[in-house]
Amino acid sequence: MALRRRELLIGIAGAGGLALAGCAGEPAPPPKPAVIRFDPAADAHNVDARKPGTVKVADGTLRNVEWIDETGRSLPGISAPDHRSWTSSEPLGYGHTYTAKAVAQGETGEVSATATCSTVLPDRLIDVSLRSANKVELAENDTYGVGFVLVAHFDEPVNREVAAARIKITTVPAVTGAWYWLDDQNAHWRPERYYAPGTKITVAAELFGAPLAEGGYGLRDQRVSVLIGPAHVAIADDTTKQIEVFENGNLVRTMPTSMGKGGTAVVGGNVLSFWTRPGVYTVLDCRNPVTMDSSSYGLPVNSGMGYRTTIYHAVRITHDGIYVHELAGSMWAQGNTDVSHGCLNISPDDAAWFYDFVIPGDVVEVRNTGGDPLDIWQNGDWTIAWPDWLRGGAV
Repeated sequence: MALRRRELLIGIAGAGGLALAGCAGEPAPPPKPAVIRFDPAADAHNVDARKPGTVKVADGTLRNVEWIDETGRSLPGISAPDHRSWTSSEPLGYGHTYTAKAVAQGETGEVSATATCSTVLPDRLIDVSLRSANKVELAENDTYGVGFVLVAHFDEPVNREVAAARIKITTVPAVTGAWYWLDDQNAHWRPERYYAPGTKITVAAELFGAPLAEGGYGLRDQRVSVLIGPAHVAIADDTTKQIEVFENGNLVRTMPTSMGKGGTAVVGGNVLSFWTRPGVYTVLDCRNPVTMDSSSYGLPVNSGMGYRTTIYHAVRITHDGIYVHELAGSMWAQGNTDVSHGCLNISPDDAAWFYDFVIPGDVVEVRNTGGDPLDIWQNGDWTIAWPDWLRGGAV
């Protein structure tokens, strides 16, 4: 009986061994066909113009890709080293209809696929001018003073949030800055304090493809870098009637001055102020000579208070015509009495020196005068307190 039980166990073990041998011989999985995918996907509409065209393949390699627009032009592109993807080397652009074709090699042989897509067609294109406060467009490696303000002027009103997000400002060394929107077409950017000398500022306006307004999209991308020169700060104090000029914190010249005589007058229904407004100005440009005409701000030459005269070595610090300039005829008042209509009069020698010393963006701080504070529209960006500046950037 024991022998028969042993034979039975051996038989069962032998049968199990046969079963295991059978598992090791399962058939191999079937070959996989290559799968081609397009991005944008087939039949996509209003595709972002900034987007590139891409083709990817799973379980295979790409043999050929064509991405052709409505005119028959082929979009250039580059295949990855492993030939599993292809990416166009330029964006899809505005108002195109593309037909994309791809051939891939997989385990089952060649497969092909075709897709069409179309990109957004703007009603109009919107451009931005990147400027300094003097309204001159920035040029690569231009040098500005420590009070430099970036001005972005758009062709038409734009969505502030979209526009601000697409204009990227980087500085070396790094500083924190913010936008201040004067209206929907004009935005200014500055840090809380003056820049350090030697700072490099790079502005990258990545507006191509951006939906800036209803039906309006960005025309192009722009990139420009400018540099900050030495710290030139002139402090004009109406208490002392002196302008102290500093370079990198060191006093380099003191110039007697005569500022705005103060008060107001009503001329032709307009209220004209004769104060040199208190605040932080920056140099806009230098002119030699310049013709100063009081009728340009509403004071007729023949009014008894008006003037039209040629002035030399004039440094403009507001958009409405306030200058630091020479005036030999008021040297008797310079350092003791304010007699001007708002400009800062200095001697011919001081004016010639100051004219050669400053560059756009240099700072002129006017202290202890009367009248309303300098307005941002006049070139008073730095007069605005930082918390108020931040509120001006709210979108």
